Amino acid sequence: MKDFVYTGLPARVVFGAGALRHLEREIEMLGSTRALVLCTPEQREQAQVIAERLKSRCVGVFDRAVMHVPIETAREAREQARALKADCAVAIGGGSTTGLGKAIALESSLPILAIPTTYAGSEMTPIYGLTEGGVKKTGRDPRVLPRTVIYDVNLTLSLPPALSATSGINAIAHAVEALYAQDSNPIMSLLAQEGIRALAQGLPGVVKAPQDLEARSQCLYGAWLCGAVLGSVGMALHHKLCHTLGGTFNLPHAETHTVVLPHAVAYNRAAAPEAMHAAATALGVADAARGLYALARTLGAPLALKDIGMREADLDRAAELATQSPYYNPRAVERPAIRRLLDDAYHGREPTRE
Repeated sequence: MKDFVYTGLPARVVFGAGALRHLEREIEMLGSTRALVLCTPEQREQAQVIAERLKSRCVGVFDRAVMHVPIETAREAREQARALKADCAVAIGGGSTTGLGKAIALESSLPILAIPTTYAGSEMTPIYGLTEGGVKKTGRDPRVLPRTVIYDVNLTLSLPPALSATSGINAIAHAVEALYAQDSNPIMSLLAQEGIRALAQGLPGVVKAPQDLEARSQCLYGAWLCGAVLGSVGMALHHKLCHTLGGTFNLPHAETHTVVLPHAVAYNRAAAPEAMHAAATALGVADAARGLYALARTLGAPLALKDIGMREADLDRAAELATQSPYYNPRAVERPAIRRLLDDAYHGREPTRE
């Protein structure tokens, strides 16, 4: 066994159907009395339910969270939190809302209580991202890690099957990259494999029967584990590509991860054979790259960048940006090869066999 360093991140998780009933208790445990509730415009109704539950403990609702956390939105939310003298943020929704909470905490150290309604997993990480001038930059800071996460399976029942599929594959991407991360370790690899397994088994059931509570529970459990590993180890090529495509070309976050993942895995296949074997075993397939592509196709998820808003004319620029200041990756990041990867992802080609 190789030498490794393992650092556990502090986290309190409340999991189960109806877990939202513990919200008031969890706010009290944070010592908070002035919560600012965060959401996207589309989830204002859910946020209002939270605000009404908290009654006098809620000082307002900020409902302008959007993808990739534009710096302008982050500044607006920070100012509202200061003006209302909020002493915690309650983020209900997916990665966009959690990301906005992190942007507030980055400056103020305001504690975050996250209530995920998707499978993004960002609620388990100290990773933040901000987009400024068309460039998304990420970083790590312990101040942005949510103090408490309430996983209420009932809140995911209204997540449409199509969004469930892409959100779930986005979570799988976190775990797959953890298997070949520069700072990988056996503990995180175990969590990664279990997270991949749970999502790969749960997602088909969710798409077939969106009200299947057991399938939903499997997916939320898997998303938790995948988020935890993303928070504990570094990212590689797949995340660099998706940050570039999302931040610069404003492609939808989960859909971009879904399209790119099989191709990033195929790119690294020969350079990380043990990791690829572990991922394939967790998926129940012979080859991880082809298995991920097949899973997306089975779920009816998008397979091509051209179908989610990418222009072919922008592929050269994307390849250039993605190879600048590259993240660690088991295979060298070379522009011609990355350009070919992006072309395959643009057209939605199935990864070739080993």
